[in-house]
Amino acid sequence: MKKNIARFVALSSLLVLSLTLREAAADDWPQWRGPDRTDISKETGLLKQWPKDGPKQLWLNKDAGLGYSGFSIVAGKLFTMGARGGTELLIALDANTGKQLWCAEIGALYSNNWGDGPRGTPTVDGGRVYALGGQGTLVCCDAAGGKLLWKKTMQELGGKVAQWGYTESPLVDGKLVVCTPGGEQGAIAALDKMTGALVWQSKEFTDPAQYSSLIAVNHNGARQYIQLTMKSVAGVNAADGKLLWRSEWPGKVAVIPTPIFHDGCVYVASGYNVGCKLIKVAEGNQVSDVYVNTVMKNHHGGVILVGEHLYGYSDGAGWVCQDFKTGEQVWAEKQALGKGAVGCCTEGLLYCIEESNGKNPANVVLIEASPKGWKEHGRFTLDPQTTQRSPKGRIWTHPVVANGKLFLRDQELIFCFDVKAK
Repeated sequence: MKKNIARFVALSSLLVLSLTLREAAADDWPQWRGPDRTDISKETGLLKQWPKDGPKQLWLNKDAGLGYSGFSIVAGKLFTMGARGGTELLIALDANTGKQLWCAEIGALYSNNWGDGPRGTPTVDGGRVYALGGQGTLVCCDAAGGKLLWKKTMQELGGKVAQWGYTESPLVDGKLVVCTPGGEQGAIAALDKMTGALVWQSKEFTDPAQYSSLIAVNHNGARQYIQLTMKSVAGVNAADGKLLWRSEWPGKVAVIPTPIFHDGCVYVASGYNVGCKLIKVAEGNQVSDVYVNTVMKNHHGGVILVGEHLYGYSDGAGWVCQDFKTGEQVWAEKQALGKGAVGCCTEGLLYCIEESNGKNPANVVLIEASPKGWKEHGRFTLDPQTTQRSPKGRIWTHPVVANGKLFLRDQELIFCFDVKAK
């Protein structure tokens, strides 16, 4: 009897531990725009209203290197990229203290007048980290210590570096790591995530790469990858890369935001006065435009779908709420906060940051994701700002919230704030 009780207690303890670990993992942020690339977090127990001076700062790392790379947070580690001494690096920090755990070389520095260094976000999967540098080198490293496991260049796949470098965040899906080298060999490439060996390339879809990161969806009985380029919005079969559908896109200068899939439709937007559209992907992958307009001229600050409404910054209009189904503008706010990025949505609240150039304050604001209008739940000013920013550069890294912490970046400076409710 005692043995049975002891066995029951032991099994119960293991179950509690397992559930605890699973719950902790649920609050991780393993890739660009979160677990399913929607920028929606399932985390709860966060501050609904910030203190007058903002949430408490937990730490500041002053040596993350130059660049605009975002964050992935898994198992107490923060993964990002940065450039030091003319080399782009994959960097791992302790998410609780900000101390560097390791760094691994990616490749040569990508440089232009808007700021040097990498732009994409690492992806964490199964104890490995995948990161794409600005010059087009994709690396796979061991998450524990940073050992290089394999690498592949986009040039090997027929790709060519665009004006602002490669900015895509690799997608890990099942046994594949998927990226967009662009070019005549195939715009999208799927590699074996364990070895880096090429599995397929989308030979029917050959647009040059732009700056968007693709998404994976299940629709019309098949897994498909959806990507946005200067000329197209397209879906390819995840099994073999064959083109399933394509819709024209009149991109200008740079096409950056990640596509959004909802209710059988794909929403895309870009800046430079292009705007947005909603595409219906019907049975047989027949596509038609639901609407095309300029309500959401989103440059690179991101758009988030919460319920049936979209939120983001639209050039010229300010911060906008748009009806997903109709495309109509619900509200716009131009005075409360300047142009910037919206990072993620937790418990119906959005984390926004203003793209300061160093001459104006970098305001960070918590707002409701509500069609009823702009309503703030707190704000503070990010300080200090970098002194190493290019004259044309801004604060362009999107906010991330994971495990009760808000992570922000201004070039080599990474900030961590406590946003957990007490």
